[in-house]
Amino acid sequence: MEPEARGEPGMVSSRLVHDGRIVHLSVDTVSFPDGSVGELEMIRHRGASAILPVAGSLEEDDPHVLLLRQYRYATGGYMYEVPAGVRGSPDEGWDECAHRELEEETGFRAGRLIPLTRIYTTPGFTDEVIHLFMAVDLEPGEANLDHDEFLEVVRLRFSEVVRMVRDGEIVDGKSVCTVLLAALHLGRP
Repeated sequence: MEPEARGEPGMVSSRLVHDGRIVHLSVDTVSFPDGSVGELEMIRHRGASAILPVAGSLEEDDPHVLLLRQYRYATGGYMYEVPAGVRGSPDEGWDECAHRELEEETGFRAGRLIPLTRIYTTPGFTDEVIHLFMAVDLEPGEANLDHDEFLEVVRLRFSEVVRMVRDGEIVDGKSVCTVLLAALHLGRP
C-alpha cells in the first residue's frame, strides 16, 4: 500500500535527475504527515566517515592532532578540515571507510578508532550521514590522494584547534562537530 493511502508520511514516487559519482539527485513525490502530497528535491549519498587523528597520547595535557588545509572549489578557497571521505561502496563499514580515508589523506594509519557519533549534514535535502571518529595510536602509512584533492596535513595542538573552532577559523560542519565531540570525550573545554 502506498504511503499516501495509509495516511503515513513517505515517498510516493521518485524521478532520478542526475546520477553522479558522489551524489544522486532525484525529485521525489512525498506524502507529508498531514496527508498532503508535494515534490521535494533529494540528494542521495553513500555516506562518509570523518576522523580527528591524535598524533600523540590521549594522556597528554594538550596532544597534537592532524588537520587538513584543503582547497574547496565550492567555498572558493582553502579550509581547515578533519580528514574525511565517502564510503567506497554501500557495503564498506564506517570504520573501514575511516581507516582508508585517514591513510589516503594523511599517510597515517590508526591503531584504534574511537567512535564519537553520526551526523546528518543537511537533512532538509540530503540523506548524507557522516560517522565521526577519533584516531589514536597512529603509525606511518602511505598517502594516496584523489586527482581532485589538493591539501596539506597540518599538525597543531588540540587546544589551538578548539580555539580555531571557537573563533570561526574552522567552519566545516563535520570538522566543528568532530572537534567539539572529541573535546567532550577528552574532558577538555
